[in-house]
Amino acid sequence: MTSPRLVAFDLDDTLAASKSAIDPRIAAQLRALLRVVEVAIISGGNETQFRSQVVARLGDADATELAHLHLLPTCGTRYLRHDGEDFAAVYAHDLSDAEKASALQALREEAERLGLWEQNPWGDILEDRGSQITFSALGQKAPGEAKHAWDPTGHKRLRLRDAVAARLPDLEVRAGGSTSIDITRAGIDKAYGMKALAEHTGIPLEDMLFYGDRLDEGGNDYPVLALGVRSIAVTGWVGTADELDALLPTLQPQNATRA
Repeated sequence: MTSPRLVAFDLDDTLAASKSAIDPRIAAQLRALLRVVEVAIISGGNETQFRSQVVARLGDADATELAHLHLLPTCGTRYLRHDGEDFAAVYAHDLSDAEKASALQALREEAERLGLWEQNPWGDILEDRGSQITFSALGQKAPGEAKHAWDPTGHKRLRLRDAVAARLPDLEVRAGGSTSIDITRAGIDKAYGMKALAEHTGIPLEDMLFYGDRLDEGGNDYPVLALGVRSIAVTGWVGTADELDALLPTLQPQNATRA
């Protein structure tokens, strides 16, 4: 495999435990990557999660390093780059009020019909992320152990996804993390985000490498694999860190993309 010019990651259960800050080991590896290649994070989480889970944990990373970090929250429906002072939007494909209302209604009604609406959740089950509506079966603040135990085969999520998708033919409905369903504008998924990276960086898809925990067909990382981007499946942040320990010594600085 030729040395990648851009390394991209899912966030939850790839760079960090779900909704948790990245470990210092991952933070150090991201800093090392930023010194030699472009780095992208594309995940269903919102911008606030990206800032608290990753950016705030990069220590004294300066504007020069952060200029090579690409943030694509809400499955690539938003794209942020550092402008020298802060991360600013390159684009944001927000849902209309009518689309949000339809998505929220379909998720609640279908979850109740299928017996998947939790009566005592950890936080909100439905969240409006602007460019994405997210259903979290156990609530936004559910502990990781409960989330992983809720639907280990993925059957519950797929049933709900299919039921909701049938009601929202003009929107994109995907199974997200271990308990979630994500709804965005039609045609906007992680593959869309990866193509946006290629357009804005000038780096072709064949020179990118992606790490994710949901590369199985139907998973929200699968569109990246289906697009043809070289992808490595991981099962948690420790596995990602081990992979990066092997990758980092092989990388060559990409001076042509770092002007």
